[in-house]
Amino acid sequence: MKQSVNILLSGGGTGGHIYPAIAIANELKIRYPKAKFLFVGASDRMEMEKVPQEGYEIKGLNISGIQRSLSLKNLSFPFKLMQSLIKAKRIIKDFKPNVVIGTGGFASGPTLYMANKKKIPSLIQEQNSYPGITNKLLAKKVQKICVAYDGLSRFFPKDKIIKTGNPVRQDLLDISHKRDEAILYFKLNKNKKTLVVLGGSLGARVVNQIIEKNLSVFENNDVQVIWQTGKLYIEDYKKYDRDNVQTHAFIKNMGLLYAAADIIVSRAGAGSISELCIVGKPVIFIPSPNVAEDHQTKNAMSVLHNDAAIMIKEKDMENFESTFEKLINDSEMQRNLSKNIKQMALPNATSDIVDQIEKIMYKRL
Repeated sequence: MKQSVNILLSGGGTGGHIYPAIAIANELKIRYPKAKFLFVGASDRMEMEKVPQEGYEIKGLNISGIQRSLSLKNLSFPFKLMQSLIKAKRIIKDFKPNVVIGTGGFASGPTLYMANKKKIPSLIQEQNSYPGITNKLLAKKVQKICVAYDGLSRFFPKDKIIKTGNPVRQDLLDISHKRDEAILYFKLNKNKKTLVVLGGSLGARVVNQIIEKNLSVFENNDVQVIWQTGKLYIEDYKKYDRDNVQTHAFIKNMGLLYAAADIIVSRAGAGSISELCIVGKPVIFIPSPNVAEDHQTKNAMSVLHNDAAIMIKEKDMENFESTFEKLINDSEMQRNLSKNIKQMALPNATSDIVDQIEKIMYKRL
């Protein structure tokens, strides 16, 4: 059944919403080579650049979220929302989608709302253990909700929930044989342990500060560091490049990066956690407290409940040195964390999500 279908996807604002949508589109393209794809994003956010880079067309809505603090920007929200609903309605009328998929973010609200009014089958994919306001509002109207964590029936109708996991890069599914290649690629000493530091593509100021503060700790423990500072911070930290430390604004070959790692320090975004479960390395999470509903801490706690990672909150950064030294010098702890986080992996997430999309789509076709 490889007929031509029109598939509309909406999600953005952050990479955590954009990349799952792209992964889902790529899997659908494999199954439906004749399909037409269209993305809808927020006109001033990163999806307007990232989606075309992946070869897909995107249209922008003039939409933004409500500020949690008192702000004059909130006065324009009702007008932007009305404009976005009107434009989303026009996009749907012109494109005539057979199915609409939302992965969270500002633009997916108006898009899926108008799709539901037109009785077009729709699905949302929630990456986090604590859903955003857009997906909570849409949950009653969509046909299916694909989630990555247990316990989301307190937010969503239980009969619509399917636990699939989050889409991840396919090159991460088996990195065990890439260790030697990774050591050569990053010019590492194969006799030393390697710490990989991930703060996201833009970077994380507090994570960078704590790594800077502990460079002597790593050296004293004979640990080499691959430090992804993020592009906002590379100029501040590249001065620390030396034999046992290498800084990078961004690392594209994540498969080799994970293969090189013995221990990973990371933020706790939903996409990162899904990847780290598949990779199966010991992790110290430093969740960002500056995200909606503190969802990174909640994501990390879902892993901690399975004794599968360590978490240090930003306010407790004085504990980093002792926590790191305990982990690097305890091989059994490393093995247990690796084993437990690996058991949480859902490597078939993208395929399982597309299976659900097909189910709701064929009820209409």
